Amino acid sequence: MKLGAFSILFNDLSLDDVLDLYVKLGLNAIEIGSAAYSASSHINVNELYGHPDRIKAFTKKITDRGITISALGGAGNPIHPNKEIAKAHHESFEKSVIVASEMGVDIINLLSGVPGGGPDDKVPNWIVAPWPEDFAKAYQYQWDEVLIPYWSKANEFAKKYGVRLAIEAHPNFCVYNVESWLKLRKAVGENLGCNFDPSHYIWQGVDPCVAIREIGSAIFHAHAKDVFVNDRIVKKNGLLDPKPYSEFRDRSWNFRTCGYGSNEKIWRDMISALAEVGFDGTLSIEHEDCLMNREEGIGKAVEMLQRIIRKEPVKIMWWEMRAEG
Repeated sequence: MKLGAFSILFNDLSLDDVLDLYVKLGLNAIEIGSAAYSASSHINVNELYGHPDRIKAFTKKITDRGITISALGGAGNPIHPNKEIAKAHHESFEKSVIVASEMGVDIINLLSGVPGGGPDDKVPNWIVAPWPEDFAKAYQYQWDEVLIPYWSKANEFAKKYGVRLAIEAHPNFCVYNVESWLKLRKAVGENLGCNFDPSHYIWQGVDPCVAIREIGSAIFHAHAKDVFVNDRIVKKNGLLDPKPYSEFRDRSWNFRTCGYGSNEKIWRDMISALAEVGFDGTLSIEHEDCLMNREEGIGKAVEMLQRIIRKEPVKIMWWEMRAEG
């Protein structure tokens, strides 16, 4: 199992600086955001698209440092009811697939997207209950007329280029838990797999190890991101919480650095479960902790995860990163 990180965290740094940092941290993989919500400063698929020489030079810069590209991140909403948004996200997805293929990268990390509740809607509609009946009908419309047809075509497109689709289950999108993810895969085919992010399962009350075993060998890629569930707020308001992440003390849950929401044993259990189902890909750190700066957050995540998945942990600690420039 490789340990990497999502480069979008360091969007203000050049790709060279990010790669130097990853080498210093002892990471051996990088996930690069390429499109839509995951667009990063480290790759421009429009500039690479159709230019094999540029793609070769870009890839060589990374591999020469002993780092592999675990995936391109194309998370967006290509079924958005706003046609302009949907078109832009779809086109960037297709370009990402083609560029990934020419790089020798066989995974694109994605979100399922969510349409409106009907063909005339103007905003997305995430449906979480079947009543009133309008919602049950809208849910059926979303899946049967939009979601499955779109991803069936997108999957066939990706297969032509030897690229696999890794859908991350994420609330506010049609695929948000194990059941909805399995439903989409059954409809679309086995080239569509999972980018497993435990944080989204945990705050919904799902046991991440159970989820891993249910999804099994269809896990193509994994994120390392933790979540803190505030029992005091949950007992009062429940788990659904649209307040800004910055309102940490008043939210039901918040993203945390690995080990600061779930203890190390839970992370050991999750990584063991991944190994149990045959996962030998990349565990990619995604930092979204509002209580820690990124250097501290990624440093502490690396420190803990390397103890679990590697025999020889890196010697540099998070507090040394700034001191060494």
